[in-house]
Formats: sequence, C-alpha cells, structure tokens
Amino acid sequence: MTSNAPPPPPQDRIPTAPDRVELPAGAVPEDSRFVNADLLPVPLERRDWTTYNFAALWVGMAHNIPSWLLASGLVALGMDWKQAVFTIALANLIVLGPMLLTGHAGPKYGIPFPVLARASFGLRGANLPALIRAAVAGAWFGIQTWIGGVGIFTLLGKIFGGWAEADTIGGQPWTLWLCFALFWALELAIIYRGMDTLRRFENWAAPFVIVGALVLLVWVAVKAGGLGPLLDQPSKLGWGKEFWPVFFPSLMGMIAFWATLSLNIPDFTRFGAGQRAQIRGQSLGLPTTMTLFALLSVLVTSGSQAVYGEAIWDPVQLVARTDNVFGLLYALVTVLVATISVNIAANVVSPAYDLANLAPKFINFRRGALITGVVGVVIMPWKLTETPELYIFTWLGLVGGLLGTVAGILIADYWIVRRTVLDLADLYRPGGRYWYTNGWNRRAVAAFAVGGVLAIGGSHSEPGKGPFPADGLIPFLKPLADYGWAVGLVSSLVLYVVLTGRESVTPGSSSGPAAR
Repeated sequence: MTSNAPPPPPQDRIPTAPDRVELPAGAVPEDSRFVNADLLPVPLERRDWTTYNFAALWVGMAHNIPSWLLASGLVALGMDWKQAVFTIALANLIVLGPMLLTGHAGPKYGIPFPVLARASFGLRGANLPALIRAAVAGAWFGIQTWIGGVGIFTLLGKIFGGWAEADTIGGQPWTLWLCFALFWALELAIIYRGMDTLRRFENWAAPFVIVGALVLLVWVAVKAGGLGPLLDQPSKLGWGKEFWPVFFPSLMGMIAFWATLSLNIPDFTRFGAGQRAQIRGQSLGLPTTMTLFALLSVLVTSGSQAVYGEAIWDPVQLVARTDNVFGLLYALVTVLVATISVNIAANVVSPAYDLANLAPKFINFRRGALITGVVGVVIMPWKLTETPELYIFTWLGLVGGLLGTVAGILIADYWIVRRTVLDLADLYRPGGRYWYTNGWNRRAVAAFAVGGVLAIGGSHSEPGKGPFPADGLIPFLKPLADYGWAVGLVSSLVLYVVLTGRESVTPGSSSGPAAR
C-alpha cells in the first residue's frame, strides 16, 4: 500500500547518518492520539547515561534471587556445576547480541521500545508486541515480588519467630501474604517517582548487592573451612546423549530469562549519552555478571553442604540458618535491594511504556506501572515457580519463543530493511510512512504469526509436569520446541525480510518499504 500522506516538510528530514537525532519542535501535533510525554523522544540534553550507569543497571538486575536459583534449577535437572555455569554463560553471550542491536535505536533516536516497534508493526500494530511484552513483564514482576516477599517472610520469621505458625489464607500464612503486599507496594512507590530515581537507585544498589553476595561467600567459606564436596560431584547426565536433550531447552530457557530485555532495552538506552556507553556498559554488565553470579551461587551452595550436610541453593534459606541478628538484618536489606533493583528495572519500566502506547491519552508511565502491579498479582506467581520443569521448560521456554519472534522482526526491520534510518516524526503521526494499512503492517503480523507457531507450536510437557500434551501442541513441530527462542528469532527475521524486500530507505522521502 502506498501512503497518501505528503512528503515530510524539510524540518522533519533526517540528516545523513547522524549519531543522535532529536525531534524538531512542532513536528508532531500535541493532540495526536499517538503521543504523550512519556513516549516522545528523550531530548539530547537528557541523554546522559554513561557506561557506568548501564553496567550498574545490569549488575543490579543480575544480582537477584531468581538469577541465583538458575544454577540450582539446572543442577536439579541433573547437570553438575560446570555444566550449569557454562549453560548460563553461553546463554547470556548469545542474548547480548540482540540486546545491543535493538538497543542501538535508544541513544540515536531517544525512543522507547513500543515506539521503535511502530516502524515495523505500524502505529497501531505496535500494540501487539507491546502488549505481549507487557504481559510477560507483569508475570515476571509477580514472580520476583513473590520471591522477594518469601525472602522477607523467612528472615523476619527468624528474627521475631512465630511468623510461619500464623493462620493460613489460601494455603499460605497470612504473614507471608502481608510481606508480599508490603514489598509490592514499596516497589511501586519507587518506580512512581520516575526514571531518574531508578537510575540513582541502581547506581548504589549494584555495589551494595555485590558486597552482600561476597559477604555471604566469605561467611560460608569460613564456617566450612573451605568449599565442600559439591564441586567434585559428577554430572548425572554426563556429556553424552542424556545431556543434550536437557542442555538445549535449558539454554533456550536461560536465554529467555533476559529475552524480555532484548526487546525493550531501548527503554533504557534512550537515555544513553551515545552508542559507546550502551555497548560498553551492557557488554561489561550482562554476560560477566550473570556468569560470575552463577559461579558464586554454586560456590556458596558447596560451602553450605560442607557446613550443614545438605546443599542449600536458596540464599535466603541459607542465611536463615544463622542466629546472628545483625547478619539476618543485613541479609534482609540485601534481599530487599537486590529484588527491587531487578524487578523495577526489568519488569515495571517496560510495561509502563507498553501500556502507555496502547492509550497515550489515558495511560501515562505511572498508571502503566500501577496496572503492571495488578497483573503481577492476578497471574498467581506462586504457581509458576513450583517446579524446575514448570519454571524453566514451560514458562521460560514459552516466553522465549514468543519474544524471540518479536526480536527477529525488530532487528530485521531496523538493521536490514531500514539500515538504522527512521523518520522520527512519522513514528508519532497517522498517515505517514509507518501507517501502512490502517496502522497495521500485515507483513510484520504474518512474520510474527508464522515465527510464533514454529517457536511454540511444539511445546510439550512430561505427563503431570506441565500444561501441554506430551506429544506437543502441534506434534510434528515438537522437535523445534527445544530451540524456541532461536527458531522464533531466525524464522521471523528471514520471513520479514523476504516479505518486505531489501530496498533502500531514502531519508526524508516518502518512498521505500515503509510506505509500500
């Protein structure tokens, strides 16, 4: 379809290969239904996040209880510690690639993820990937909040006693529900103050959590007189035919752990001082931190086996074994800071923007954050974390397949079709080059549908261990299910390029694939 809109006026035209682009004053009508203050590009003077800010963001997000428990989930599935750490390290090196590719649009144009998605899906169609991302983030917010609430409940029960014996509501002590609710409210109170507050929080939270984790390692090592026998335990799977059927779905699950951020990382990089800051910051912060944190978790667990005669994978349960009140209080604060750090940054910022994109005139960033908080409760996160099979294979595998599909389309459109050239003003006004057919790009929707079916159509569960049929939702696609994220990303990327065509995008013109 060819757009009927006239060519953009001269002041909207994009300079050749600019490092950073700013929206000219008056280029977008303020009363446009696709605009609000949170979705407009960040002004150049506010794009000031440095390499340290991005590295601190990742350190703060990676150092949390679910990250700690990733290695334990893999060991529970039969891996030894070396296989678990290797799987996590490889997964984070892989996911760093799309993270940097989608993050490029942030410092250059100052736009969040749902606005970037308008270039490929259309001004209205962008709500499809945005709402998928928002739903996933809402569920993750609930999972992290529940785990944080359980941590607070456990440590306070150790300090004051009697909490676990309280009357139950819905199968859990009412004191646990209280900790969950208070933690939930604290998180939303912080994010309600905006992105600048988040940056300041992450800057000091990152080193605080690192110190807390190292203190835990030293404490266990001293009590153990060295690290225990866990490091010498052989893999139950070996490196043969029993290992690979567990390795590949586990690798996809570990990728899916941060596949959410590989989509909405522009929500953060839009504040970047330049490409170098976001590339260096993310490269220093993500793969190194996640790998070291996984290694730290197995070392501490190793020490716990030497001290207590059993491997205690949950750091909260481990700390609860001490009678030192100061140590318990320090651990309580560390759990609070670590969980808030990751949950706000990874699981509230994105859906707040995504929901704002759905109805810019009615939902702003703060209202979007509150809606996310409600979704995080309704999703019943205590059910999603009951078993490693349900958590890693079902939840993370399903999420990874869908988000990989969206990532493939974003990367194909921004890097291959448009070669990083966007018309900033047309991302906010109907009738322009990103309007397509009534606001929807049918090529992107088709690529998403096909890629999504290929990625998750073969989802299967062992009898009694998940919601899917043992033969898969679509049996002949079952062999692809273990590679859901990769299948979704590659298939949607290739199909989108084939459907759209590699045509040149002339800055400032109304021609090119966006207007077809």
